[in-house]
Amino acid sequence: MNNFWIILFHTYTSKLKTKQFLISTAITLVLMIGLTNMTNIINFFNKGEDQDTIAVIDETNALFEPLKQNVKGVNQDIKLVNYTDGEKKAQSEVEKGSYKGVLILSFDKENLPLATYKSMTIADSTLPTELQNSLQQIKTQIAASKINLSSEQLAKLYEPVSFERVALEKNAKTEEELDQARGLVYVLLFIIYFSVIMYANMIAMEVAIEKSSRVMEILISSVSPIKQMFAKILGVGLLSLTQLIVLLGIGYYSVKQNLSSMEGGFFDSFGFNTIPIATVIYAVIFFVLGYFLYATLAAFLGSLVSRIEDVQQMITPMTLLIVAGFMIAMFGLGQPDTIFITVTSYIPFFTPMLMFMRVGMLTIPVWEPLVGIGILIVTIVVLAIFGARVYKGGVLMYGKSSSFKDIKKALQLTKNE
Repeated sequence: MNNFWIILFHTYTSKLKTKQFLISTAITLVLMIGLTNMTNIINFFNKGEDQDTIAVIDETNALFEPLKQNVKGVNQDIKLVNYTDGEKKAQSEVEKGSYKGVLILSFDKENLPLATYKSMTIADSTLPTELQNSLQQIKTQIAASKINLSSEQLAKLYEPVSFERVALEKNAKTEEELDQARGLVYVLLFIIYFSVIMYANMIAMEVAIEKSSRVMEILISSVSPIKQMFAKILGVGLLSLTQLIVLLGIGYYSVKQNLSSMEGGFFDSFGFNTIPIATVIYAVIFFVLGYFLYATLAAFLGSLVSRIEDVQQMITPMTLLIVAGFMIAMFGLGQPDTIFITVTSYIPFFTPMLMFMRVGMLTIPVWEPLVGIGILIVTIVVLAIFGARVYKGGVLMYGKSSSFKDIKKALQLTKNE
């Protein structure tokens, strides 16, 4: 048993010290801290910037003032200047950089506003869109006055229809809770998806590297292949937990420190300010079980190849299973209660992501995630027993290997021992 722990901690420490692990962790931390401080970063770079000054040529002598008031109420960073020196000179001023653009206002045959916006490029769509929306309000008011609509009638006309959604199911999530759950589940699904792919690939590569360097022959003489397999799985599993604890710990702290600047819009939809403990617990459970499921699969698939170049080809079907589960989960975020999502959530290779998505999005009976967890545990045990037999024979196989027929050869070698 001592040899088991030696391999486990050797796998853990050797991977922990690699440049690839340290650099990937550091880059992820920088991205995470950058995202949580996005508002502060944007404000820092925008500090000291001048307003976007627009030269307005008002050929109507009536639209400039109402447009200026409308724009000021929407975006104070846009400054409109009533320009009277002609269109040609205005364009040359834009080319010199004195103005961001020139806006030419006129009336059509029905005395409704027309506008032409000229700037150095049309790549920036935000500024013209805001000008267009402000001008649209003026056009609506003019059109309403032509048909004798009062401001109250106009407001009533454009008032959004009252549409309330009420769930009849007991303890069902509200619309606000669903929106927050959707964002949180979306983030955690990405974590599960990328982590499972990365660490499962790491195990397969570890086995293949040892075989290609002939280290495996030395290990087999001192430690049984089955102990090797589970030591590597647990070693890389410990590594994944270490990385996730660091990333989630610092990420959670950074979110808490910046909650005041993360209100509204994008951040509210991700529900950072109200993270349900139950959702986090289920995320950890399904992450761990998903890891062991695919890690076991990756370990015995890695044992079938003796060249590093063949690893990706051998584990491609496994990777496609993970991708398929993730894509179904992304579809399920919009319709989590469909029969298709419910049925596929009990397929063990999809359960880690789909069952977690259903738990986060819906109010389902406790027995459903428990059944999913039970199916995963049984599948992992069966896969571990079968995988251990394949691994035991697979580590003795050398030469080019890229076919699943080698599983049969590996099992025959195990029987002959």
